[in-house]
Amino acid sequence: MTSYCSLLYLLIFLPVVTFAYGLAPRRLRWLVLLGASYAFFWELSGRLLIFLLISTGAVYLAGLRLSALQKQREQITKDLPKAERKIQKAAFQRRQRRVLALTVLFELGLLVVLKYSGFAVMNVNHLLEAAGRPALPIPAFVLPIGISFYTLQAISYLTDVYRGTIEADKNLLRLALFMAFFPQIMEGPICRYSQTAAALWEGRPITWRGFTFGCQRIGFGLLKKMVIADRLNILIETVFDNYAQYDGGIIALAMFSYTFQLYMEFSGTMDVVIGSAELFGVTLPENFRQPLLSRSIAKFWTRWHITLGTWFKDYVFYPLSVSKKLGALTRAARKKLGNQFGPMAAAAVALFAVWLGNGVWHGAGWNYIFFGMYHFCLIMLGNVTEPFVAKAAGRFGLNRDSRPWRVWQILRTFLLVNIGELFFRAEGLGAGLFMFGRMTTQFSLAGFRDGTIRTLGMDGHDFAITAVALLIVFFLHGLRERGVRVRERLAACPLPLRWAAYGGLCLFILVFGAYGQGYIPVDPIYANF
Repeated sequence: MTSYCSLLYLLIFLPVVTFAYGLAPRRLRWLVLLGASYAFFWELSGRLLIFLLISTGAVYLAGLRLSALQKQREQITKDLPKAERKIQKAAFQRRQRRVLALTVLFELGLLVVLKYSGFAVMNVNHLLEAAGRPALPIPAFVLPIGISFYTLQAISYLTDVYRGTIEADKNLLRLALFMAFFPQIMEGPICRYSQTAAALWEGRPITWRGFTFGCQRIGFGLLKKMVIADRLNILIETVFDNYAQYDGGIIALAMFSYTFQLYMEFSGTMDVVIGSAELFGVTLPENFRQPLLSRSIAKFWTRWHITLGTWFKDYVFYPLSVSKKLGALTRAARKKLGNQFGPMAAAAVALFAVWLGNGVWHGAGWNYIFFGMYHFCLIMLGNVTEPFVAKAAGRFGLNRDSRPWRVWQILRTFLLVNIGELFFRAEGLGAGLFMFGRMTTQFSLAGFRDGTIRTLGMDGHDFAITAVALLIVFFLHGLRERGVRVRERLAACPLPLRWAAYGGLCLFILVFGAYGQGYIPVDPIYANF
């Protein structure tokens, strides 16, 4: 079981779990989900399950400790004079902060050691080599699947308990189910405790609506993954693995193809994940909202990997931006830069931390750090120039809500996103810079005329099928962008028409899906992060 789109998951694991869940008494259904989740994790990571167990246990104990400190504070301070009450609250706040900090450092420590220690030692060795010193041995660890995702969920749970927005769960098994729920353990979405824990524990019945809507969503995800993402995989691997052999035109084709592949693979997997959860009456948060129709980089990141973006906003950007030190920076910047640009100084510091974290979260490599800094610079540039652009538009009478202007913004944003994804996919920062340089200095369409394009693993039929599937996906996205509830509309259609649509979708995937001899399905991209 290598992915949510594998036959083992779709035809055996998920049906068996759904059947067992439906047969179990309501009060025991959570046990079916918990057992299935740990079986799923064991099948993927084996004995590395121990790291998930350690993480869950640490979060559980820390949550109880935070809750106990909160109750002690309330009991001790309720009858105290105001001044003494303030002192005691501050003392308890410091104790809670220490518990939170130590546990978060422990959770992040596991992640850093397992995921980033090899990269760190490699860079230290470069410095030692330059100094003529012997190199250190490079550690190599096997990562538990989904560790980046469940670590962020653990931190969000503890922080929410610390802030008092949720109560610490006294039931270890309920918390364990929240941490390990099998549809989202591998690639997200990154859930908050308040979003899913209760629904997972309730054992909601399987309904006809939940079943049909879940299957709808799974089918649409398979269309994206199997027909588009897997079909583009050969071309992308061929060019990115041998980039020095191709001109700028072929590299640009691979760059655009990778952006489509990444989006179709990740959003398609999210469709399968969300559809799987719907079978059990659990609503997972959406992770995508037509991101390729965004009009700016900042808007793009409110539509792409939404749960990661909101996590960084709530647990990194917001705490930093309201901290005392950044408050002092804002006041000083206001005096020198004015009210318009002064607040941007503190925002820039918080935003830098967000995008450094975003880049590093995706992987241990300088290309990922560059990816994060690239988007940081673009967003800051947009923030700084926005007042001037608005003033210029007013002066020249430009309607910034007109269709031509919107189209220009979408195309500009799409190009900038693709450049970022080029570095994201490249085999290192040096490779990314080489490929970008070749696109900008040696761009040519010769590879499309001399037959080079036919040596990349895709023929005319592959390009045609990919184009048709992309048109279907973006047509449906256009409807959703206009507020059309496509799934509800389909569910309201007459039975023959509805089942004809379902059958047509299945047939399209079976006939045009990229599988069999000659095709290598793309591995779950975000599972590696």
